[in-house]
Amino acid sequence: MNSVFQKIEALREQLRRHEYLYHVLDSPEITDAEYDAMMRELKALEDAHPEFAAADSPTQRVGGKAREGFVKVAHSEPMLSLDNALDEAQVRDFDRRVRSLLRGETFQYVAELKLDGLSMAVHYRDGKLAQAVTRGDGVIGEDVTPNARTIRSMPLRAELNAELREVRGEVMMPRRSFEKLNEQRAAAGLSLFANPRNAAAGAIRVLDPAITASRQLDFFAYALYPPLPTQAEALTRLKEMGFKVNPYWKVCPEIEDVIAFWKEFEEKRESLPYEIDGVVVKVDSVDQQRRLGWTAKAPRWAIAFKFAARQAETVVKDIGVSVGRTGTLTPGALFEPVNVGGVMVSVSTLHNEDQIAQLGLQIGDTVLIERAGDVIPHVVRVVKQGEHRRPFKMPTACPVCGGEVVRAEGEAASRCINISCPARLKESLLHWAARGVMDIDGMGEALVDQLVDKGLVTNVADLYRLKFDELVALERMGKKSAEKLLANIDASRRALLPRILNGLGIPFVGERTGQLLAETFGDLDKIAAANEDELQTAEEVGPKVARSIHQFFKEKHNRELIEKLREAGFTFTYAVKKKSGPLRGLTFVLTGTLPSLTREDAKERIETAGGKVAGSVSKKTNYVVAGEEAGSKLDKAQQLGVEVISEARLLEMIG
Repeated sequence: MNSVFQKIEALREQLRRHEYLYHVLDSPEITDAEYDAMMRELKALEDAHPEFAAADSPTQRVGGKAREGFVKVAHSEPMLSLDNALDEAQVRDFDRRVRSLLRGETFQYVAELKLDGLSMAVHYRDGKLAQAVTRGDGVIGEDVTPNARTIRSMPLRAELNAELREVRGEVMMPRRSFEKLNEQRAAAGLSLFANPRNAAAGAIRVLDPAITASRQLDFFAYALYPPLPTQAEALTRLKEMGFKVNPYWKVCPEIEDVIAFWKEFEEKRESLPYEIDGVVVKVDSVDQQRRLGWTAKAPRWAIAFKFAARQAETVVKDIGVSVGRTGTLTPGALFEPVNVGGVMVSVSTLHNEDQIAQLGLQIGDTVLIERAGDVIPHVVRVVKQGEHRRPFKMPTACPVCGGEVVRAEGEAASRCINISCPARLKESLLHWAARGVMDIDGMGEALVDQLVDKGLVTNVADLYRLKFDELVALERMGKKSAEKLLANIDASRRALLPRILNGLGIPFVGERTGQLLAETFGDLDKIAAANEDELQTAEEVGPKVARSIHQFFKEKHNRELIEKLREAGFTFTYAVKKKSGPLRGLTFVLTGTLPSLTREDAKERIETAGGKVAGSVSKKTNYVVAGEEAGSKLDKAQQLGVEVISEARLLEMIG
């Protein structure tokens, strides 16, 4: 047993080291696949030997269920905001005040980049991460420990002694992660985050830590509590303890050195992988900081030397529309060219119709645009309405393929629903070939790019007409690879209807909904011919999903694709397994806390007896099983006249 424990501890140490190399030093020694394999090995050992569980194990970064809310926590010392200096004159005034208060004492400053993120206090006990608290109002914050544990650059254990027990820093979202997140939200028809700071704040305050983990946040430490004698010593010590410390800081004997540092990074800010909005200037000596003291709102020994916003006014000449890889139509403003922060700007994304409406923007208006770190600026507001202004209207036909454009209820995005549209074809092919869909191993991005760019494939059905000679003529495609790929493509013709429905890329129809549709209708042609009410007879298919399916099959390009897939040898029928049992044909909804059964137990018993369990109450619901503290589902059942039963009645029906 000792050998198992030693193996577990050895794996933990290796993983901690590789996390530090990758997320703090940015110099990985192993591949992601090797890291993942090591993590899987550790998790398997910990699952097999729960007696060796440890809260600071790398496997515990993401875990647990979503919480009901956040607990308020008082800070050990207030996290005060800083006063701002907006130009050189104001920062020199700050310097004169410090010199006057210190009455001729020798002192120096430390200048650090002002990271545009979310401040956080992280507490360690016995060298292990115990609690993470947001800044809040500076006196009271919120406990976000499970979310903070998912941040890879935040150590789960650190060499803090009894005196050094609290680390403060900034939680940030790197630009690359921010861009990826907004791309995903745009594809899902969700509103976009305005900037990385808002995205980071939103990610750290979600109730499900798994969502935080997916946002790929970063943590830069900048303070130790209780403090060391100087800020410079604190930054050096934090780095030695394994914390990620921003490398761009400088000891400045004079205020002119601070201004030179500020000017240097005002020029370099665009080249950094994260957003900054100025420089933080602190008196280095902690003893002098204490004697300088605080005002009611901010310390007298520190100031934020902010960068000027990069703004300019221009006229919106037109609003065009581009089609993204997922079929999302994105409006973009075309400006009279204007210089913004040294860059000539003539275009900017407007994200969606809702943003245009919120701005009150029309073609011909004069607008204020800003570059606050983004290469492409954004419109801040309308400055002056144009004399001959005209409103923007989203096209009803795709500007690339002419396919139908739809906007689902409750969504911000409008989409082209033709999955063969040239603008979204590559994404459609990758989804079709993905694991869990058609499982066409070997069809990655590089190959899809070549197939589309060379005109070999114009829709997913064309994959089934590819020839060996065409494939071997492509870059990095040998004979064996071509043979294997053709075999995988051929094997995918045997995919069952649920996978075909998933592969078609119908909005809101994934693996589970595809399965439920197949089980209800048993034939793709029946699904395609069904109206919205008929589609809702399938479990978990509500009005929104039904409308999306109906619109998809109305689009002529999609119907043509179905026929091509039929010609390629696909089977569109599905053998539905008839469920038997006393609850056959009945649909139940569970709400509240049941006396003896968990939700999972109740669901399993209902399904074993032939019934179905839905997530929401509708006119298709036969019974609502209500326990204590039943909520809105009970109200909905009473409104619709659905019979409400107890757990005891349910068990009687099951028998």
